[in-house]
Amino acid sequence: MQQPPRTLIRRLLVLRTSKSPTTTRRFTRHTNLASRGRPQIPYLSVPLARNQQFRYLTTERKRWLAYEVFLGFKYTIYAWAIIGFSVIAYYSVQQEWLERRYPTPHEWKFWTRLRFRLAKWAPDRTDLPQTDWVIIGNYAKNVLERLEDVNVDGAGLKKHGAGGPGYDVTAKSEPWRRGYYEALMLCAKAAENLDDQVVDKTRRLVFPANQVIGPSNLNPKPIAHGSPSAPLEKDCERAFEAPDGFYMKIINTNGFTAKQILDATLEYASWLDYKGLPDLSELSYEQAVSLANVSSSQASPPYNAQSFVLGDSTNQASSNLLTTLTALATHKARNGDVATALPILLSVLRARRSLPRPQPQPTQPFYSEPEAPHASPWTVENVTGIAKRLISPPAYPPPPPDGTTPPVRDARELCEEAGLNLYIGEIIYSSASSSRSSSNREDGLAWTREAVDLAEEQLHKLNTSDDATEAAKKTCRECLSSGLENWRLMVARLAREEAEGKTTGTSSSGSWLAGLWGDGKPEDTRGRWAAEEKVVKDRARRAQEVLDESQTPKSGLGSLFWA
Repeated sequence: MQQPPRTLIRRLLVLRTSKSPTTTRRFTRHTNLASRGRPQIPYLSVPLARNQQFRYLTTERKRWLAYEVFLGFKYTIYAWAIIGFSVIAYYSVQQEWLERRYPTPHEWKFWTRLRFRLAKWAPDRTDLPQTDWVIIGNYAKNVLERLEDVNVDGAGLKKHGAGGPGYDVTAKSEPWRRGYYEALMLCAKAAENLDDQVVDKTRRLVFPANQVIGPSNLNPKPIAHGSPSAPLEKDCERAFEAPDGFYMKIINTNGFTAKQILDATLEYASWLDYKGLPDLSELSYEQAVSLANVSSSQASPPYNAQSFVLGDSTNQASSNLLTTLTALATHKARNGDVATALPILLSVLRARRSLPRPQPQPTQPFYSEPEAPHASPWTVENVTGIAKRLISPPAYPPPPPDGTTPPVRDARELCEEAGLNLYIGEIIYSSASSSRSSSNREDGLAWTREAVDLAEEQLHKLNTSDDATEAAKKTCRECLSSGLENWRLMVARLAREEAEGKTTGTSSSGSWLAGLWGDGKPEDTRGRWAAEEKVVKDRARRAQEVLDESQTPKSGLGSLFWA
């Protein structure tokens, strides 16, 4: 039977639609056919939403994860490299700043110079609540051991020929000897501050000796809250060596200057005085006076051999002699021998006032050819000069004066003169307090006022001067602070005695309301010493501005590296 043309066309269209390319591939789709040409492997099949079958680790995802892991490692390495280089840069800048502030001899090895800088910087640090003398002592002792080791920094070092505790350092250079002396003095200072400290050998912790539990300390001091438990006496030993050994090593070392030995002798005498050995201390002071006279250029001593009072001769005393006589007089006054101390201080003050003024600096000629100004600061000379200062190590400072010649009456000597006024005023006031002599106490107060005026005036000048040394400012600051404190205590005691001597009754004209607002007395009737006490407070407030100004760091780029 022959089909009509319309039906034939419809069938052809249906067959074409069933053979369209949208038909899915059999090997990638689950079918219900009875016969399968190849096995259906699950991980090769395309996941279907209705069957919940997914491939989480495809080839593209593997490549993406590997790339992400690589990026993570790369950026982690970059971050640690930046942190490491930043730490190294900061440490390098810090060590460069410390080297310029606390110079070290260039011939020392790297680790010796590094530890010596840290040991000298530790007492001046302001970012710590208190000075850690344990760390300072360890650094200084390590530096000393390296300097005395012939295989490290002590090549050519010889023991003292007399068999003493010192060495013979005459073959060494002057910077090496000066650095060795500073290391010994730093060890002595650390030993003084750790004299009452012990170390627990089981825990390697340092404690004050009064906190040790043992038969020699029946009433130990309580441990602070949060601190480790108190040590036992059987487990403790000295935290540091005695300072006597370091001072004696300096005194017996051959190669130090007379001033270095003199300063060590004075420090040793002050230590003996602190330990309650006045006889040995006075003997050390007298030895220092003899050493100062021997090192000076004068043939005969300018002082009396029995009273140590300087004579009224035209020969001016050396700086070492003035310093040692002042220390000796202070020691005698501290131990009650005021009759001997006061004439010595007065003679030293007279000698300081007769010192010559510093000579003015030579001026430039009246006419000089002016240099042509540069259009820009970025010249070759300026750039190379800055590069040299940044790259090349700073030069080691020249040796200080040996003190064998008379000083000049400059700003620092005027501050020393103010300190003498302060000593004299304190001695006169203290000696008059025992006898309650008002005239002598007023004399002592007058000396103290003069010392404060002189110290404040010189500190003003030093703050405005560009070439002022830090040592001169430190001397004036200490003198001004001590003078204000002495003045305050003296006036407070006189005001208290003045108030106790007055009657406690109220005046007939006073009202009962006056007691609500004060004592009912006008300000000008409170008394002389009460009024001066107020003056001292105002003066201390004004002087504090001068003290703060002298400690202000430098401005500019250098302030970024100021500690």
